[in-house]
Amino acid sequence: MPDGTKSTCRCEAPGRLPGYGPVSVIDIGSNSVRLVVYERLSRAPTMLFNEKMLAGLGKGLAATGRMNRDSVNQALGAIRRFKLLAEQSGSVELYILATAAARDAANGPEFLAAVKEICGVEVNLLSGTDEARLSALGVMSGMNRPAGIVGDLGGGSLELIRIENDMVGTGRTYPLGGIRLLEASEGSIRKAEKIVADALEPAIVQMPCAGLPFFAVGGTWRSLALLHMYETGYPLHVMHNYSIRAEEALEFARVVARRDPDSIDQIEVVSRSRRGLLPYGALVLEQVIRAIRPSHVVISALGVREGYLYERLSGDERTKDPLLEAASELNWVRSRSPRHAKELVAWSEAAFSLLGIEETEDEKRLRAAACLVSDIGWRAHPDYRGEQSLGILSNASFVGIDHPGRAYLALAVFYRHVGLVDDAVSPRIRELASTRLKERARTLGAVLRVAYLVTASMPDVLPRTGLSIDGDRLVLNLPGDLGDLAGDRLLKRLVQLAKVGGLKDGVIRVAG
Repeated sequence: MPDGTKSTCRCEAPGRLPGYGPVSVIDIGSNSVRLVVYERLSRAPTMLFNEKMLAGLGKGLAATGRMNRDSVNQALGAIRRFKLLAEQSGSVELYILATAAARDAANGPEFLAAVKEICGVEVNLLSGTDEARLSALGVMSGMNRPAGIVGDLGGGSLELIRIENDMVGTGRTYPLGGIRLLEASEGSIRKAEKIVADALEPAIVQMPCAGLPFFAVGGTWRSLALLHMYETGYPLHVMHNYSIRAEEALEFARVVARRDPDSIDQIEVVSRSRRGLLPYGALVLEQVIRAIRPSHVVISALGVREGYLYERLSGDERTKDPLLEAASELNWVRSRSPRHAKELVAWSEAAFSLLGIEETEDEKRLRAAACLVSDIGWRAHPDYRGEQSLGILSNASFVGIDHPGRAYLALAVFYRHVGLVDDAVSPRIRELASTRLKERARTLGAVLRVAYLVTASMPDVLPRTGLSIDGDRLVLNLPGDLGDLAGDRLLKRLVQLAKVGGLKDGVIRVAG
């Protein structure tokens, strides 16, 4: 069990994880008000429910200094609904975060008092520095050892902050949120371009990023990346860790910023409510790239909310690997034997070492994660287990993994079910992984095909067996009481594994 504490969840569904939870966050931004309910407070939080309403609290704020009455009423109505939904979910904690609009408006204190009265909890009014820090922590919680500059674009402001070596640097806030920029420029892209360039001039010195990625956070930038995905025919529609070379991102942003959104190919994938701010978000991204010169633009689906929860974890929890935590949770709720999946990690490591297959630290964690999720498709019809597992794993809500890593997981488990054939796999999925990763996925698939025929997915068997090499043959060693497991089907898979590992043959040996 991933967490031994008693569940406080009202839902008795066996597919839910035990532990202290759920927890809810209401995020009050300058453009949207959002509720996210997470299954529990953990290193790899899973969303139970997610809903947003575009209230536009920041509209007109620059001119009047106040949030307009209609936007406030819409936001408060949404918050009443969200509070009830959080209660219905059985949330044990409700956190409320408010950012630029509520911070800058003259009627902000009155609005926040109304929110507190509705929800019965204090509102966390974040400063620009707080937003930058929490955005950085959100990226750190969702990426594997990230280093670079984090940028969080909201309706009212842009926050930039450096992260490196698990440390968060000093953040900077710029008045370049989409709504604020639209109004300050009076709808003129030419005027907006000068505003952004002037505002970001200090970032050239404050936030140098040459050779490192820029981590983009915020709904407008996610919409821009989604549009790029569809225009390029990208095979995975997973936003988190979607990476675009800086030169390509710069050119794409330049085009989007200067064209009528409705004339852009594939624009229908972006919601109409987002299209009005899309050119301004594209313009800010273009100027950020010009100013700080990153190597890539990497989209983070995690930001302030997840950073806020990450900060509430214990030090031990924060040091856990989010990918392995998520894989362990999926193993727990979907595998025939979670303990057997854990045994595969050590068994496959011994097999790779025996066959002389070198792995980086990241490749080791990918192999471990693949072992943990290698049996999640068992309830499907045998003819579709590989295909179903491929779809689930390539699109799973994992964090701490890039898209080539997703391809590795999906391919390894696909090969485990279908065999070491590529005909049924989308060539675009294979293209996401390097030759090195594809070969290691094939090898792991071959290892798993042997192991599962020995164990029938049950625990306490694999540790009693082992592999060795005798000349140019791979040997599967079985104890005497398991000798009847030997058979032609198992031998064929062993020979296949031997050949993948550069050996000529395989043999099963029974002790005694």
